[in-house]
Parts: sequence; C-alpha cells; structure tokens
Amino acid sequence: MDVYAALIWLGTITFAVTGALVAVSKRFDVVGVLVLGSVTAVGGGSVRDLIAGVIPPTALTDEPLLWAIVGTCFLVFFVHRWIPEGRLLYGLDTLGLAVFASLGAATALELGFGFWGTVFAGVVSGVGGGVIRDVLAGEIPGILYRSGDFYATAAAGAAGAVFLSQGLGRDLFLLVGVAVGIGLRIGPRMAHMRLPVPRTDPLSSPDAVD
Repeated sequence: MDVYAALIWLGTITFAVTGALVAVSKRFDVVGVLVLGSVTAVGGGSVRDLIAGVIPPTALTDEPLLWAIVGTCFLVFFVHRWIPEGRLLYGLDTLGLAVFASLGAATALELGFGFWGTVFAGVVSGVGGGVIRDVLAGEIPGILYRSGDFYATAAAGAAGAVFLSQGLGRDLFLLVGVAVGIGLRIGPRMAHMRLPVPRTDPLSSPDAVD
C-alpha cells in the first residue's frame, strides 16, 4: 500500500471515529451512530468528487473501505465508554482534516486545477465531513464561528502546501500537506491566536429590531 492509499484509509477511519463519537455524545441510537460516522467519513471527499466531476464518488465504490467504516462505527458504539473524548476527538479531527485536505488537493492536481482551484478542492474535502457531522448533530459548524480554531485555514494551508510542493512527487507532497495542516490547526491554538471577528454586536446596536 502506497502513501496515497494509506492516507485514504487513515483519514476515512479517523473521520468515522469522530462522527461516531459525536453521535454517541448526543445519545444517538446505534443506527444514528452508523449514519453520522459514515457521512462524516465519506462526506467531504464525496462533495469534492462531485464538484470535480468524478462520478460516482470514489469512496462509494470502495467496498473494503465502506465495510471498514461500518465496523469502526459499531466498534465505537460498543466501546465508547472507555474512550476519552475531549482531546482525542480534537486530535482525530485535526488529523482527518489535514489528511483529507491534502488528498483533495492531490485529486485537484491530477485534474489539472490551478492554485486556487486546488486550495478550494482541498478545503471542501477537509472540512466537508465535519460540517455535515455538525449539521446532522444539531450544531452550528465550527468553521463558521470558532475564531480561535483555525479549521478551514488549516485545510487551506495543507492544500496550498501540496500545490507548492508538487515537484517533490506525490508521496512527499502529501506528507508535507498533512504536516502543514496539523501545524496550522494546533500551532495557533497553542499560541492563543484568533481570527478577526466583528467588534460590534448587531443585536445591541441602536438600529436592532426587537
């Protein structure tokens, strides 16, 4: 198994675990855990493939991978009480984000996308599964409001790194992208960096309507 195939498995199983853990925390039943884990695992890559004109989406034609997703979701359902969710969930989400953003960028390069097309494909691939997970779990997607969590920024950085390092060959530029994505997610958090947000609360302005 080469680096590309290994990362597909790593990212998919990682996101399946995060989706299943969120479902468990929301007290979903076993079918809900399976559904949320599965759509988190294949959602971002499937949206990316549809945008890029790859039909049917690659993940949906990979039977061994789909069986692994199902098995992972059931495993999380039955052993979740022994899984520490806090930092583990954040760490797995970070890994899945970086991996899928890099894989999305690699797909874009194969299709001849330029820099911004590659970045867009990488971001969609990286954040898509997490956004779908949050929406189905009844949460506002973190990409929209958590200014102290560099989520889409990390995905964009990973995809951009893949594009800029494509001369190294696929295995190496994928690893570079994953490393940059992880660094951009964790580094700003450790440094307490935040993205700019509006200074004025619209609800407290004189023009606000009751």
